[in-house]
Amino acid sequence: MGVTEDLADELALDVIKYVDATGDDSIISEIVKILGATSQTAEEAFLTSMRVRRANIAARKMLMERAKAFKDKKEDQGG
Repeated sequence: MGVTEDLADELALDVIKYVDATGDDSIISEIVKILGATSQTAEEAFLTSMRVRRANIAARKMLMERAKAFKDKKEDQGG
């Protein structure tokens, strides 16, 4: 990735950690306002990284839930 994407992705990771720790997702719109006021390219890269990372987190969560349900079902069936 380029510098813009790298920095935006690093920021997205930090924001996700902050939101997970605090539950305060209003920080996302505040960050977007700051980035948008100074660099539309950085804003777009940040939003893309946030969407991709959040989608990945949701998909992994669903996968883990399905795997656990399969394992539990298999154990209940004596397998």
